Amino acid sequence: MTISHLRKEYKLATLAEQDVTADPFSQFSIWFDEALKAELPEPNTMTLSTVSAEGRPSSRIVLIKNADEKGFSWFTNYNSRKGLDLAAQPYASLLFYWIELERQVRIEGRVEKVSAEESDAYFAVRPLGSRLGAIASQQSQPIADRAALEQQYARVEQSEGEHPVRPAHWGGYRLIPDEVEFWQGRPSRLHDRLLYSKTEKGEWHIKRLQP
Repeated sequence: MTISHLRKEYKLATLAEQDVTADPFSQFSIWFDEALKAELPEPNTMTLSTVSAEGRPSSRIVLIKNADEKGFSWFTNYNSRKGLDLAAQPYASLLFYWIELERQVRIEGRVEKVSAEESDAYFAVRPLGSRLGAIASQQSQPIADRAALEQQYARVEQSEGEHPVRPAHWGGYRLIPDEVEFWQGRPSRLHDRLLYSKTEKGEWHIKRLQP
């Protein structure tokens, strides 16, 4: 079988306007809870797409750490490629893909850093190895080999001990959405797509998009 012949028919569920809530945050919560109950592998993974100052797009998988009416949050190295992109272009998109439920959620909006207090609180509850790794790794920068990386980690482990302090270059971001699309796969590629768009008055408007 060739790549072009790979095909899946989507027919698990439907998505109608009367089935969704008035705001995207509560609707996302419903779908995320259903993904958890379905015991999907890592339902908290999402694709984060950013754009550099030169207009070059880049995507990677990150883990969502909070989702509420304020926005969608994750944590990373501020000096990484995505961090530099966001410093130049503070807009991004997120994509959740729950193939077992034949669902996607696309989120777009402005990105800002979370408060230092929020970053400190989350850093404190991470596993010790992850905290040390955040200090040791100069994320996205080249390094000679694996051994050099492990040596950096060993030096940090010795100097920081069991109570490392969050480094200034590491912390959280929050995407504040102005558009959220819920996608439900349907037969014959006639998928259901409902788009929440935020108006200038701060209200959410729902419209159906053609697949």
